[in-house]
Amino acid sequence: MLQMPGMQAEMLRRADAIADVAVSLSPVDQNSPNPGHYKASWETDSTSRGGRRRDRAVGYVRNTAYYARWVEYGSERVPAHHVLLRAAQLGGGD
Repeated sequence: MLQMPGMQAEMLRRADAIADVAVSLSPVDQNSPNPGHYKASWETDSTSRGGRRRDRAVGYVRNTAYYARWVEYGSERVPAHHVLLRAAQLGGGD
């Protein structure tokens, strides 16, 4: 049951909901050479071979911008925005 196509579709639907919230929360630096790149770099995916034992459907939300980890967790010069964390908290309840 955990690997059924319907379960995989539901995981993708939930990942899409979280990604939609992440896009709305994404900061845009108008002074950067490519403003809006981070906001446009959200992706979702799902597979039926997820989990520790690779026996269940899972959904993935990721940002492909190379600097996404610094936006999420911050650095010495950049405050942490926790975009994905907040999106999962807000959008994961759908």
